[in-house]
Amino acid sequence: MRDAGEDLHPFYVCEYRSKSLLKTIWRWRIISKEHLINDEIRAKEVRLVGAEGEQIGITPLREALQMAIDLNLDLVNVAPTAKPPVCRIMDYGKFRYEQQKKEKEARKNQKIVDIKEVWFRANIEEHDYQTKLRNVIKFLKEGDKVKCSVRFRGREITHADIGKKILDRVKEEVAEISTIERLPKLEGRSMIMILAPKN
Repeated sequence: MRDAGEDLHPFYVCEYRSKSLLKTIWRWRIISKEHLINDEIRAKEVRLVGAEGEQIGITPLREALQMAIDLNLDLVNVAPTAKPPVCRIMDYGKFRYEQQKKEKEARKNQKIVDIKEVWFRANIEEHDYQTKLRNVIKFLKEGDKVKCSVRFRGREITHADIGKKILDRVKEEVAEISTIERLPKLEGRSMIMILAPKN
């Protein structure tokens, strides 16, 4: 295979190769930021675990590194706080790939809780109230939190107790499927209550 720097002047070839080497080193630094591997390990001796998980015992670092090189694998510091640190011989690239796969799977199974907002008016009609209540119930059953808000327009703000009655009614009607995370409280021209689904 032709090297990408083949047609360049010798000076530029040297610069090109050093840049590609730097890129490789930088990539491994990013990959290995969680663990110290190979030459990054600074201890004089390590408690060594073999490639098959067998306990080899306390070994000088040079010897452990040589064993990893002979097996064409990496020496990875898996417990840096231990005395001496615990190192394992493994294929670090494969190990990271499997870790990322597990993390991706865990994220896929994780339920992200959203906060849905349902607005009520102080002079809401019964039909509109029932429609909004159905939305509150639906969101709670889907496992989301619900922020119920009553908006006051103009002079309605002087009758904040009307808004509290509406929110208290919602709270009572969804009591079986929800818990109150935040009681009704006036904020500016809105009264807000937050409901969370029962586990």
